[in-house]
Amino acid sequence: MNCVGIDVSKGKSMIAVMRPFGEVVLTPFEVQHTVSELSELANTLKGLVGETRVVMEATGNYHAPVALALQGAGLYVSVVNAILVHDYGNNSLRRAKTDKKDAIKLANYGLDHWLTLPRYVPEEDTRMMLKNCYRQYQQYSKVQTILKNNLISLLDTTFPGINRLFSSPVRADGREKWLDFVETFWHSECVSKLSANTFSAKYQKWCQRNGYNFSQAKAQELHSFARSCIASLPKSETTKLLVKQAIVQLQATSSALAALKQEMNTIAARLPEYPVVMGMFGVGPALGPQLIAEIGDVRRFHSKKALVAFAGIDAPPYQSGQMDVRSRSISKRGSSALRRALFLVMTVYLQQSPEQEPIYQFMDRKRAEGKPYRVYMMASANKFLRVYYATVKAHLEALDAA
Repeated sequence: MNCVGIDVSKGKSMIAVMRPFGEVVLTPFEVQHTVSELSELANTLKGLVGETRVVMEATGNYHAPVALALQGAGLYVSVVNAILVHDYGNNSLRRAKTDKKDAIKLANYGLDHWLTLPRYVPEEDTRMMLKNCYRQYQQYSKVQTILKNNLISLLDTTFPGINRLFSSPVRADGREKWLDFVETFWHSECVSKLSANTFSAKYQKWCQRNGYNFSQAKAQELHSFARSCIASLPKSETTKLLVKQAIVQLQATSSALAALKQEMNTIAARLPEYPVVMGMFGVGPALGPQLIAEIGDVRRFHSKKALVAFAGIDAPPYQSGQMDVRSRSISKRGSSALRRALFLVMTVYLQQSPEQEPIYQFMDRKRAEGKPYRVYMMASANKFLRVYYATVKAHLEALDAA
C-alpha cells in the first residue's frame, strides 16, 4: 500500500509517498496548483503498484483544488484535521520543520491510520456558498464595529452623544437614522445656531426626504441637546470632510452587511433543514443561516457528541490516578464562529425568558444552582446543540425515506 502525504500551502504543495516500515516510494517533490501539474501528479500516483491513498490537512481554501483534482481522477483522498496531525509522531527532541518533513509526517500518519482514514466528500455548492457568505459577513461585521466606534469617537468632538438620542431599528438596507441625521447635521452648531422653529421645519423636511416619521417633541429634544453640547473641533470644512468620510465608509459597510444577510437567507432557504431550524426558538433570519452555514449537514457527524465537540463546547474529562477533576473548561477546539452564533441564541433565551421552553428551563435551573454566567450559557448551548442535532437529523432522514 502507498500513502501519499501532501503538505499544502498557497499555490503549491510538497508531495511524499511512503510505504510501511519507512520505505520511501518517491522522494519528496513540489507541485504547483495548476491543471497540468495536478493532472500529471494524479497520473503518477495512479501508476503506483498497490492501493494508494492520499492524506492532507484541512487548510482553509488552499487544500480544496488539490483534493478536488485528485478525487476527480479517481484517487482515495482523505482530508484530516490539522490538530490530529500536529500531535502525531513528535518523538524527536529537535523541533525542525520543513515542508518535506511535514509531507513525510502526513504520509506516515496515513499509514498508521490506514483503516480509519475518512474519505473526502466535497461540500454541496449551496452549503459551500452559504458558508463563504457567512465568513464574509463576519469580516464585514468586524469592520463595521471598527468604523462605528471610529465615527462615534469623531462625533464626540463635533456633536458628542448624538448617537444615543436615536433608537430606531436598522432598516433592511442597513441604513440607520442616527447615521442619516449626522450626515446632514454633522456638527452641533448645525442645529444650535438655528432657532427652535427653524430647526423644527428643517428637521421635518429632512424626515420626509429620508422616509422617517416626524415628531415635534423629538425636534425640540434635538435642539435642546445641541445647545447643551460642547464641541472641541470647530465647524469647518476639514471637520466636515472627516465626519462625512467616516459616515460614507460606515454606510457602505452596513449596506454590504444587509446585502449579505439577505443573500444568506435566500441560500439557506434552499436547504431541506431550513424550515425546521427557523422554527426553533431563538433562531431568526440572522442567526438561522449562521447556524446552518457552520454546522452544515448534521448527518456528517456520527453522534450528537461529535457535533458538540465540533463546536468546541465540550468539557473533556481529566483524570489521572486518584486525581479526577470534575470542573473543566470547554475545549474551544472547534468552530469559534459556531460558538459565537450559539452564544447569541442563548442571549435571546436569556432576554425573552420563554418559561415553556425546555432549554430555558435548563438554563434557569443552572442559574438557580449558582453557576457562573458563562457556565450556564455554555451548558445551555450544549443542550441546544443536542436538540438541534436530533431534530434536524430526524427531519432529513424522514425526507430521505419519503
